[in-house]
Amino acid sequence: MSPYFRTIKITVINTLQNIITLFKKDLLLEIRQQYSFYGILLYMGATIFVLFMSMEAPDPAVWNGLFWVIQLFICINTVAKSFLTENRGRMLYFFTIASPISFVLAKLLFNLLLMLVMSLLSLLLFTLFLGNPMVKAPAFVGLVVLGGISLSLVFTFLSAIAAKAHQNAAIMAVLGFPLIIPQLMVLMKLSNAAFSEKLAIQTTDVLLMIALDVMVVILSVILFPFLWKD
Repeated sequence: MSPYFRTIKITVINTLQNIITLFKKDLLLEIRQQYSFYGILLYMGATIFVLFMSMEAPDPAVWNGLFWVIQLFICINTVAKSFLTENRGRMLYFFTIASPISFVLAKLLFNLLLMLVMSLLSLLLFTLFLGNPMVKAPAFVGLVVLGGISLSLVFTFLSAIAAKAHQNAAIMAVLGFPLIIPQLMVLMKLSNAAFSEKLAIQTTDVLLMIALDVMVVILSVILFPFLWKD
């Protein structure tokens, strides 16, 4: 093996090790500071229970719309604060021990896992309290997983930008709108097909969602090193 490829191999291995270490750090912090996790669960359960008390068994279109609205708010409360909770001293410490790519990929991976758990729990509670109007239930579960991944990636990226802009939440709102709207439009189109026998889930739309997710990851890897130096 040439020295060039040996160097690339060592760099990739070190990056993966750093990502795993930082991911474990976030996981341990979340386990120790469980008030945040249970606070989101309380918000989610209380919101769905209020919907149950007010409408019990909504129409499929209403059920679908309410589900994604709640998913959006859950993601904002769960994921969007990930970088905002990191103080300056801790960020300086991470700056000395890890690369920016390792740090942002670890954040993306952890928030992805956390949002997947929240999304599936939300779907379970929706089904228990508000019924199951889904025509294509397995397909909708897959869309929930894909939607959870998409929302977590976008809001993690926006959280990184907002944190480096002196925690200016307005920047998150301004930048987030053009990024999240295309994903929500595709998600709603796909999920509407899961509630209808006449509509088919288009493979091109699924591939478009995956392409948008890949684009967000690439943007994070490219742009975060510049924010990291700030």
